Amino acid sequence: MLTTILIGKTAQLQLFSKKYRDRGSSTAIDQQVIYPGRGLIYDRNKKLLVNNFQIYNLNAVYNQIDPDMDTTLFCSLLEISKEEFVEYLNKDWRKASFNKSIPFTFLSKIKPEIFARFQEHLFQFPGFSPLIRSVRAYPHNNAAHVLGYLGEADSSKIINSNGVYDIGDFVGQNGLEKYYDIDLRGKKGIRFMMKDNLGREVGSYNDGLLDSLAVTGKDLFTTIDIDLQRLGEELMQNKRGSIVAIEPKTGEILACLSAPGYDPNLLNLDRRRGKAFNALLYDSINRVNKPLMDRSVLAKYPPGSIFKPILSLITLQEKTTYAGRTLPCDGTYVINKKKGFSQGCHNHPTPINISTAIQYSCNSYYYQLIKELIEKEGYNYPGKGLQILDDHLIKFGLGHKLGIDYSHENPGFIPTPEHYDQQYNYVRSGWRASYVLSLGIGQGELQLTTMQMANLAVILANRGHFYTPHFVKPGTPSFNPKFTEINQVDIDDRHFDPVIYGMQKVITSGTAQAGRIPGISSAGKTGTSQNPHGKDHSVYFAFAPIDDPQIAIAVYVENAGFGGDIAAPIASLLLERYIKSEIPENRLPLFNRMRELDLISNP
Repeated sequence: MLTTILIGKTAQLQLFSKKYRDRGSSTAIDQQVIYPGRGLIYDRNKKLLVNNFQIYNLNAVYNQIDPDMDTTLFCSLLEISKEEFVEYLNKDWRKASFNKSIPFTFLSKIKPEIFARFQEHLFQFPGFSPLIRSVRAYPHNNAAHVLGYLGEADSSKIINSNGVYDIGDFVGQNGLEKYYDIDLRGKKGIRFMMKDNLGREVGSYNDGLLDSLAVTGKDLFTTIDIDLQRLGEELMQNKRGSIVAIEPKTGEILACLSAPGYDPNLLNLDRRRGKAFNALLYDSINRVNKPLMDRSVLAKYPPGSIFKPILSLITLQEKTTYAGRTLPCDGTYVINKKKGFSQGCHNHPTPINISTAIQYSCNSYYYQLIKELIEKEGYNYPGKGLQILDDHLIKFGLGHKLGIDYSHENPGFIPTPEHYDQQYNYVRSGWRASYVLSLGIGQGELQLTTMQMANLAVILANRGHFYTPHFVKPGTPSFNPKFTEINQVDIDDRHFDPVIYGMQKVITSGTAQAGRIPGISSAGKTGTSQNPHGKDHSVYFAFAPIDDPQIAIAVYVENAGFGGDIAAPIASLLLERYIKSEIPENRLPLFNRMRELDLISNP
């Protein structure tokens, strides 16, 4: 669209305007694009997260460059070597992204004082033209994955943009920069300047009456609490994993982080960017740690025992058990009496009901509950029982994308009857409930993202409903009304009482006493996710306060062992910081211990 306007106006000026046609022998008209400032990004408390600063680029059109130009003066003015001159000028012209007749960026992020000196001699270097652009800066060095970064629009983006993007335009590549690019990017303007036969600007055409102003992009007000985000990143340094915190009453995402992370300023659009990007991808340590990967929404994990409260709700709703029912546990659960095959459990008092089963994370109890649910329609029809479970899990936001306002999201995985039919097609009599008992403790094929786990904590906090998690406040032009709609999970309210009571006991006298928050009632559940490739993962989700939930959280720390040892205390510090707006002095030793814990260098 912009290109069409430029061609049309150029034709008007050079072909049909007598005044400027007569002056054509001594002047030319140059159309210049005015790039808008990109919208700023703020946190929920209006703290600036992303701003702009100007850079000076030098574009070049290869076919217009004078082969006899004074390269010594040119390089001296820009403080580059002749070797760099050759390197920057020569491109792979076989690629579709380069054309000898189309401007390309010769040199980017030129210092203002160097640019000012060079501009005085610009008329001596035909084929080169300056361009002032705005790029991003990040005052807090946090939330890199959430915010995303900019890059030049590729050919497919340009072709499919209906004229919105041209070569050299910056566009959001991921995160909020990508999802809300239409709001943030603004609108380009056009300026027509007259140049003499030496290429020097001699004034604006027609006093600028045909010029159009650039329109600055719209600011974005996010739901992120940057102080909570920063604290989470500090606690997760030298660890692999992710944390997501959500406000239950609204679905607003308070913190979302992936560890290891990186400083977003590393990927500014300057000459160092390529080297920094390659280092984040290919350095020997980074190949393993994958700092560019957003584990909060992309990594799929077995949830472990944090799945037990969810299974409790579903079996209570399906009436395959009841809250006061007690079952014995001698530390094992016999799966096949003939073969003597059994699964182990934790050491805890017995018999237990559904609340104490959650409190002590009894595996035997949940093997029994999953078996009875899958056999609800009969021993020989486990697929029907599994489908009942899956139908509930889909309403809990599992097995599909939640629909967050983000550039990418993994749906996770819930196994279907068809999945097991295919997996066990060699068994003549078909598969049975005993084949999939590990689902009862959040293991097996079940896989969730940390975002989905945090949303499960929201459902428990709200006793049966959630709002689609989202990153921006209402009022953003592209804000989706679906974020204000209630999603029900169809579990009767009365079933939440014994489950939440059990989760409260988890913290007061169960598996997550390290997750206790002085002066604040909270409900949580630990998980120790089995990992066939190394040490188990530490998992925990919780919400607080119990009577008036303000925050729900999920913490997943890879290769950290028992959920109550690492994930629970990290979560407790974040919950306390958000509710109290500080971490009391007597909690600083715990904070320092968690922050200094190194699970990468010293696993």
